[in-house]
Amino acid sequence: MAEMQTLFPFVRIVKQDKMKRALLLNVVDPSIGGVLIKGEKGTAKSTAVRSMAQFLPARPAVKGCAYRCDPRYPKRLCADCQARIAAGEELETVKVPMKVIELPLNATEDRVSGTLDLEYVLKTGKKKFEPGVLASANGNILYVDEINLLDDHIIDLLLDSAAMGVNYVEREGVSFSHPARFVLVGTMNPEEGNLRPQLLDRFGLSVEVEGEDSITTRTEVIKRRLAFDADPEAYVDSCKDELNALTKQIEQARKLITEIPVDDNAVTMAAKLSMKFSMEGHRSDITLIRAARANAALAGRKEITKDDMKDVAALVLAHRIKRNAFDKTKFDESEVTECLARM
Repeated sequence: MAEMQTLFPFVRIVKQDKMKRALLLNVVDPSIGGVLIKGEKGTAKSTAVRSMAQFLPARPAVKGCAYRCDPRYPKRLCADCQARIAAGEELETVKVPMKVIELPLNATEDRVSGTLDLEYVLKTGKKKFEPGVLASANGNILYVDEINLLDDHIIDLLLDSAAMGVNYVEREGVSFSHPARFVLVGTMNPEEGNLRPQLLDRFGLSVEVEGEDSITTRTEVIKRRLAFDADPEAYVDSCKDELNALTKQIEQARKLITEIPVDDNAVTMAAKLSMKFSMEGHRSDITLIRAARANAALAGRKEITKDDMKDVAALVLAHRIKRNAFDKTKFDESEVTECLARM
């Protein structure tokens, strides 16, 4: 708890509403596919992600499981939990806090996915697995700062595991797998290089953040930061009610989202928006629906509206639009409004 109190509170970050929305939507529905946050240095990217640990809700997990398997989904249990059930053991459930797991920038593939002790396998005939970062990330948020500086094959590994919900490790013909369902969050400064378009498309949402050019906003940022630095614990404590309210809002949204139908109107809106912006494939359509449904759940509603689609359209579509190498044109949200208005 002491470590959390040193983090500047998420609820006191000035503006940056799209970034905060993108993060919250993924917490409500991890199947959205994570979020990539791009922006110049000093725009609260890392602060926003790391400070999520202050309000993330707890979740059920199997007691004693190295991967904190979720007992609500029996088919997703790891091999150890399944073996315990087969032996007649009744799995005990405990509540565990959802965490932000940070991946070191210089992490190797073995550090990320874990390793198999081949010598032990050869001697005993049994598998011995040394868990990696993906094991710790199961059920949590996996945060990668400066993700554009990671090797492409490591990013591919993270995105594949996030999409499948499973981490597969194979060494010299010996294989092992374990649950790896997590929300992948990457931050980067485009001045240091960009990701390949194929990798960009794999992120469910993307948002570009900029420094504020309003005197009023900039002075508010300065005041809040100085107040935090003067007494971090007291400042975080003053936000306790807001943080608790946000936790409850997420918990309620997670329950409500299962009651929100995906009707023909929502599907049509998603399809028309994807066609309007010349999206390739159908990943954008599906992500639009998932994000809009999570947005409705956060607002406490049981239906997907045009406003939900407007709120998430730029997050889903902007990074998927084909551009020339030096094209700096911004996503035109007025086109979203016009497209939806014609429905």
